[in-house]
Amino acid sequence: MSDIGYRELFNSSIENPTGFWSDAARAVTWTREPQRVLDDTNPPFYRWFPDGQLNTCVNALDRHVAGGRADQPALIYDSPVTSTKRTYTFHELLDETARFAGVLRALGVGKGDRVVIYLPMVPEAVIAMLACARLGAVHSVVFGGFAPHELATRIDDARPTVVVSASCGIEPSRIVEYKPMLDAALDMAQHKPAACVIVQRDRHRCELVPGRDLDWHELIGNSEPVEAVPVAATDPLYILYTSGTTGKPKGIVRDNGGHAVALLWSMRHIYDVAPGEVFWAASDVGWVVGHSYIVYGPLLLGATTVLYEGKPVGTPDPGAFWRVVSEHGVKALFSAPTALRAIRKEDPEGTHIHRYDLTGLRCLFQAGERLDPDTYAWAAEKLGVPVVDHWWQTETGWAVAANPMGVEALPIKPGSPTVPMPGYDVHVLRIDGSECQPGEDGAICIALPLPPGTLPTLWGDDARYEAAYLCEHPGYYLTGDGGYIDEDGYLFVMGRIDDVINVAGHRLSTGAIEEVLATHPAVAECAVIGVADEIKGQVPRGLVVLKARASAEGLADELVKLVRDEIGAVACLKQVDVVAALPKTRSGKILRKTMRGIAHGKDEPTPSTIEDATVLHAIEPILRP
Repeated sequence: MSDIGYRELFNSSIENPTGFWSDAARAVTWTREPQRVLDDTNPPFYRWFPDGQLNTCVNALDRHVAGGRADQPALIYDSPVTSTKRTYTFHELLDETARFAGVLRALGVGKGDRVVIYLPMVPEAVIAMLACARLGAVHSVVFGGFAPHELATRIDDARPTVVVSASCGIEPSRIVEYKPMLDAALDMAQHKPAACVIVQRDRHRCELVPGRDLDWHELIGNSEPVEAVPVAATDPLYILYTSGTTGKPKGIVRDNGGHAVALLWSMRHIYDVAPGEVFWAASDVGWVVGHSYIVYGPLLLGATTVLYEGKPVGTPDPGAFWRVVSEHGVKALFSAPTALRAIRKEDPEGTHIHRYDLTGLRCLFQAGERLDPDTYAWAAEKLGVPVVDHWWQTETGWAVAANPMGVEALPIKPGSPTVPMPGYDVHVLRIDGSECQPGEDGAICIALPLPPGTLPTLWGDDARYEAAYLCEHPGYYLTGDGGYIDEDGYLFVMGRIDDVINVAGHRLSTGAIEEVLATHPAVAECAVIGVADEIKGQVPRGLVVLKARASAEGLADELVKLVRDEIGAVACLKQVDVVAALPKTRSGKILRKTMRGIAHGKDEPTPSTIEDATVLHAIEPILRP
């Protein structure tokens, strides 16, 4: 615990941000110490530590090897789907990373070049990310559940020199062949990478394309390790694509310097983890949680991180998480509420929890979606440790609001991620930009400049960065979430205010799903809304209007398959209803917000015209929960 309380720490960060973050930056190993903390000469494009120089891989690996942690476990790989476990020490992980950096360099990857990584939860994913950082290259990890079209759009936007992928991913009940999806994506993409490096997995091997595809294990076995390349603190470390309301993904940029400073601060002060302790983020490297808290955060600190290739249930039972915690001595666990709900559904009495020794577990952190009070109460009772909800986004890279367990454990209010973290000057605003009163719902915004570690812009698109986040309320970053701040300063996040839904912690654009549905020859018009789901938090629900003489027979199944093929199983679209018409405003905008409200059991206002009211009343029985 810190000697300084939360409120004093937070006020310091807002009143004297340069002093606060200058102190935090001392935890980083710099090749050139920054003399300037914040460049605010070109608002709204702020840059942290603009004259600093470092290498993120050196901070995550080399310095710990040099500092006496060479033989400490750095990465624990636990894969119940393959019955495999392996531990990498810091020395071993550094050696593998430096050798794969040599592979990438031999393939033409240098400072500033991009590498797309399309891998399952295997150690090679972590090694590839760190190897890019070592070279000063920019990695863009694409979640392995995304279909070829989604992968192709990211390849065309990032324009990688190399793609790193695998023969397959492994689910509890099936093999997911990655290579055919990669081949299809490369056929669709305008940009053609120079090479593809493929991890051949024993469970399923694939055919390599001569002249383009290369075997990971053959390459790394013949590679010499390379030294790290210093980069500017403001140089990009990675691009991570997230859904936008237009359906076109947004490439979130993360810099090197601010990222390292913020994640190191968060590991100690939010998660209360010390070097040498075991931290487990039960997420996927394809999501921001995997970037921040499977790969970079724990390793920057000198902690041990867990890479888990499995599920919360079914690998083999609802005790899977508790086995990992017990077996590997996990001090802090970070998962999504979806995982807890799935475990609770299979094991409501918590019988499997009591099979394992969890005395080493100090805290359970939750994020990715709202932690509902019922799930919070169940976990708190069964585990007997603090269950800490915290809220952040792909864009922010670390928690906007949390309960800072390494500073001061504040009273928990179920349904709230507690209070804003240092550097995040959070406000709830009305449509006209005025401040909401305590308890009054509005748009959650953050006054500029955002703290270190947050996005400085979108990849190759400053104008879209401003339009998407900064224009609605000048001087503020618009989070896209709505909620309120209560009289005690606690933040309550109630859901998205745009057409992005949160499926099991994964942000998906309803617009992207609509684009796919609209390609079917029978569909004249469509709408997709997010509806509540007991396990996943939200799932998409489709409504389609047919073209004249088109048949509805078998159409729903075809549309579900179409979305699965184009976006991936992660979209989780399972219900599509055919309707005669969709309710609209007078300007022709579909009343998605009204339909969402009805689907959540709310009494929505009746549209002003008889025609619109008739359309809405016709679909109301379909939407009502």
